Amino acid sequence: MSKFDPASHRMVPEQRWFEDFRIGERFVLPSRTMTDGLFAAFQAASGDNHPVHYDVEYCRRHGMPGLLAHGFQTLIQTAAGAGLFPFMTEESLAGFIEQSSKFLAPVFAGDTLYAALEVDELTPNRTTGVVGLRSTVHNQRAELVLEGRQRYLLRRKNPRPPTAGEVETPPGGEGEGPAPPNAGGDRVGTS
Repeated sequence: MSKFDPASHRMVPEQRWFEDFRIGERFVLPSRTMTDGLFAAFQAASGDNHPVHYDVEYCRRHGMPGLLAHGFQTLIQTAAGAGLFPFMTEESLAGFIEQSSKFLAPVFAGDTLYAALEVDELTPNRTTGVVGLRSTVHNQRAELVLEGRQRYLLRRKNPRPPTAGEVETPPGGEGEGPAPPNAGGDRVGTS
């Protein structure tokens, strides 16, 4: 009988590092229908008590077909943790460093959302690199309802040696808080 090793119990056995990603690589996230239960759970978690998010009659009186999803309820559909990305980078992920988004169309209860992340930036540093992901969410009518970006700091599998006179600076620069553990001492976005 073989011995069980908890360290080898992984969703994705092969770990990936900064150098392993390619521009255009796509990570599809699970589709999800925005049910009344999801609306109630989000409202409870967010504390947002505006009736546009939980009172169907209020929405109808204001010309909407039903409950309007909070923008962040749509945004969380792009959480990388819903897909394989964080499982691929368990050893190399140093930090989630940036997120931005634009809300392009309303999402209502009953809509089904399809989120995806696509590599659109690879910025190498000496011991780390930044992987930028374009985030998109479409609805069941193929309408783009959200677009945005996420940036992650990943360790390099093969760090390059320092050049003469190069000074290592923690990610984020001086005075902006501690660097993520084992981040490699690179400044984000520079080499």
